[in-house]
Amino acid sequence: MVESTLLIDKSEGIATLTLNRPEAMNALSRTLRTEIVQAFTSLQHDPEVGVIILTGAGRAFCAGMDLKELGSTNTTLNNDTVGGELDIIQAMTNFDRPIIGAINGFAITGGFELALACDVLIASTAAKFADTHARVGVMPGWGLSQKLPRIIGLYRAKELSLTGNFLSAEQAAAWGLVNRVVTPEELLPTCRALAKDMQSCVPEMLRNLKRVIDEGFAATLSEGLQIEHQAWQARVRQVTPEAIAERRNSIQQRGRRQSS
Repeated sequence: MVESTLLIDKSEGIATLTLNRPEAMNALSRTLRTEIVQAFTSLQHDPEVGVIILTGAGRAFCAGMDLKELGSTNTTLNNDTVGGELDIIQAMTNFDRPIIGAINGFAITGGFELALACDVLIASTAAKFADTHARVGVMPGWGLSQKLPRIIGLYRAKELSLTGNFLSAEQAAAWGLVNRVVTPEELLPTCRALAKDMQSCVPEMLRNLKRVIDEGFAATLSEGLQIEHQAWQARVRQVTPEAIAERRNSIQQRGRRQSS
């Protein structure tokens, strides 16, 4: 039996998605793109899943689009890839709970864009990032040219995109691209621990905060403040003093555990 190009493991409310084309550095073939879209669409309707961890098998997180497939068939990059039924970034954007990127190795071009679609990035010491759009001769279509400058700064983003040079995990952390760097052995345990921390929060608040942060990130500061205010107004009407007291007690107990 042919093994799936995307492995899905669900445990304790966490879904771990593993790109499973290690022989091709997890390049995004049409089959893999289809499976990613289907997975995120399905998990969006699964109330038992609170967090997704996205990672890769082998030495790469994702090498981007499968150029070998594109070069050897009549397959083209058309509207089903960006803005259509195989738009994996849109499928991830539509998922309303946290997505943790466990960057285990190379994240190149489209794979870099895949990483940027996650909410939190934890990198292995083996991780490396590169934007090779200028070297391949295609324009980014999944947001890299706009997201990357906003995350690491205009000049650093231009350095990466206009050279195609690799960025190490340690430098990525120094530039604010990833949250932290851990050993390969610690990567998935660290991501699972972080996912469990997220799950200990009020589920509705995870959804609302993710939405407000993302919408504000794409807006001006003034617009972002208005987005937050509207969300605050909608939520404050639903919060009772009893609920606040209960959550306050839970927070205090957690703080004592973490400081001991």
